Formats: sequence, structure tokens, C-alpha cells
Amino acid sequence: MKNLIPLVVITFFAQNVCFAQEKVSESKVFRWDDLAVVKRPQGEARLILEGSTPHFKLFKIHATTVVPKGRMRKEAYTQENEELIIVKEGELTVTIEGKTKVLKAGGIALIMSGDMRETVNLSESNTTYYVFQYKKDTIDIDRGKKAGGSILMNWDETTFKSHDKGGRRDFFNRPTSMSKRFEMHTTTLNEGLMSHEAHQHKAAEIILLVNSQGNEKDSKAQETINGVWHDSKVGDVIFLQSNDWHGIKNVGKDTCTYFDFQFE
Repeated sequence: MKNLIPLVVITFFAQNVCFAQEKVSESKVFRWDDLAVVKRPQGEARLILEGSTPHFKLFKIHATTVVPKGRMRKEAYTQENEELIIVKEGELTVTIEGKTKVLKAGGIALIMSGDMRETVNLSESNTTYYVFQYKKDTIDIDRGKKAGGSILMNWDETTFKSHDKGGRRDFFNRPTSMSKRFEMHTTTLNEGLMSHEAHQHKAAEIILLVNSQGNEKDSKAQETINGVWHDSKVGDVIFLQSNDWHGIKNVGKDTCTYFDFQFE
């Protein structure tokens, strides 16, 4: 992960998203530095978003920082929520249904509903990771198992495929316990380029800028929201409401990369 591109942008798509909390219903940038930090003996917690969508009665994003050497060990447990973990920085040891992997920056864990899971930081430094939790009224555990079950994957287990604007990495495209299809890939965007011209669509969008290992100091992006440009940096969250005009541009001195999530 030493040569991982310096900025990773995570994008989540959900049709007509309308969160229960009024403060996230309008398109805006949520600054990492402004997020409330809850101090704990074993680290820190930041609640980013919590509410519901037309497709998910629960949709929540939070970030957790844990101290080294297992001082925060979350004992094995199960839950109805499906869960996606993405490591922001450091190393996180994740065990799902008896399978263990050390996830580094950019690594992901897709955890099916009902699967036994455990997380612990066994490294020498702090680890920060994002957690996406979502739940529908109807859960199809068998569908998730037949599609391959939960996934543990590091960044370097994917293959980079170049294209005219940069390139992409495919992580998975499959059914899960909560979705008929959950597709995730990353797109790398070269310096000075926009992913698309300003556009609108029925799907609301969440962009979460996260750290990666490398020289991320010069990594910057700008988001245009209804004709107004907003600066963004590592850790910030951008919420884009359904049908609002928007587009993201790499304004840094290196490439930037973003995860795209699409659910059906």
C-alpha cells in the first residue's frame, strides 16, 4: 500500500435518498474537522450520518479509531444489519465466520447479515476505519450465502485497468443479503480532470473522502453543487440530494481515486 494513490473518494448511490435527520437532507459538504468526536478509553468515535432511505430503513455511517495491540477488541457477534468496513488508515484484523484477514488502508470487509464477525487492532499504531450499516425490512440470508458470502479483500488483491481518464479496479458485483445487486469498483481520476460534467440523477449520492498511505497532503478535490464549487479534503463527507446538479474534480497535484457503490 506504500504506492497507493494519495486520495481515495468513496461514493455510495441509493435511489432517492432522504435521511431521517433534517441536517443531511440538503446537498452540502460535511467537514471531518467539524464532526463531533466521542473520546473512549480505547479510541475515538465519529458519527457521520444516521437515518433511512426509501430502500433502507436503517442507513448509518460512522468512523472508529482504535488504539494498538488489541486494547479495543470487539468480541464476536452477529447482527441483522449488513455491514461494509473500509479501512482509512492503519491495520484492522477482521474475522468473519472463522476466516481472518489483516486489512490495510483501502481494504474492505463486506459482511452479510447474520454472519459472526470480530474486529481488533493488533498493530503498533492507531487504526481508523469507516463502517457503513444498512438494513431493509426484507433480508435474504440464503441469497447472500449463495452469492459467495462475506468478503475480506485488500486493495492489492484487485487489478488496475487503465482508461483515458485514469483507470479502475473492480471489487465485486453480486447479490447480497440486503440487495439484489451490489456493485463496487474504484475509478482513478488524473490530475485536473472531472469524472463527469455537472449532471443530475434520481439517485442521491454520498462521497466520503478518506486517507490512503502515500503523499496525501497535496490531494484535493472540489465538488460543484447546483453551480457552486466547494473545497473538500481527506475525511470530509459530501451529501448530494436527488436531482441536485453536481460533479467532482481532481484539483490536486496527483491522481485521486474514488469507490463507487451501486445497490439494486
